[in-house]
Amino acid sequence: MNNDERVNIGMNDDAMDMNSMETALPGWLTPVSWFFVAVGVISAALVLYDIYGRRRHQPNAAIGLVWPISALYLGPFGLWVYNRWGKNAPGGTIDLHRRTLAGGVPGGAAATVGHFIGVPLVVASGLTIAGTNLWVLIIVIALLAIALLFAFEYFIASADRHGPTGKNAGTALLTAIVTVLAFDIGMGGWMLLMHFGNFMPAPTDISFFFLMQIGLVLGFLTAYPAVRWLILRRVKVVSM
Repeated sequence: MNNDERVNIGMNDDAMDMNSMETALPGWLTPVSWFFVAVGVISAALVLYDIYGRRRHQPNAAIGLVWPISALYLGPFGLWVYNRWGKNAPGGTIDLHRRTLAGGVPGGAAATVGHFIGVPLVVASGLTIAGTNLWVLIIVIALLAIALLFAFEYFIASADRHGPTGKNAGTALLTAIVTVLAFDIGMGGWMLLMHFGNFMPAPTDISFFFLMQIGLVLGFLTAYPAVRWLILRRVKVVSM
C-alpha cells in the first residue's frame, strides 16, 4: 500500500467519523428546528413591522433594534414582552420583576449579534484552543457581546443624561461584563454540553440555529439574577 492510498483511507475514516457525529442528532430535530426558527423570524418581523411599519417609534434607534433581535430567539415570549412593555412607556410604579426582564433584553440582543458575527469569524479563522474551536468561539462571542452591550449602555445613558461622564462609562462597562458573564453561564454551558455530548451540528445546519436559540434562552434565564442585582445596586444604566 503506497502513501497516497493511506492518505485516502485516512480521509475516508475522517469522513465516516463526521457522518457518525451528524447521525447522533435525532432525525426529528430538523423539522422541529425549522419550526422554531421560523417562529422566531416571524416574531421578529411582527415587532419590526410594529416599530417601523406602524411608526411606533422607540426612544432611540438602538432600542428599536433590540426588541426584534430579542424576538429572534425568544419567539412569542419576546413578542409578548414587547407588546406588554415595549410599545409605550409604562405609567406608574414599575415593579422589580418587569425592570429585570426588560433590563435583560439588551444583553440577550448583544449575545445574539455576537453569535451572528463570531461564529463565521471563528470558523473562517480556523483558530483552536486545546484542539477545538469551541473555546475560541465562547471567548469571541463574549468579547463581542460585552463591547456591544457597553456601547448600548454607555451611549444610551449618555443621551439620557445630556452628556457622557466617566462614572457612566465605568458603570456601563461593569454592567456589560457582569451581564455577559452571567449570560454565558447558560449559553456557554449549553454549548459545552452539546460539544462534549457530540451533539454540536455544523454552523450551516438549521438545527444549529435552533440549538443556539435554546442556549440564548438559557443565558437569558441565568442572567436574570445578575441584572436584578445590578438594578438593586443602582448600577444598571439602562432599564428599558
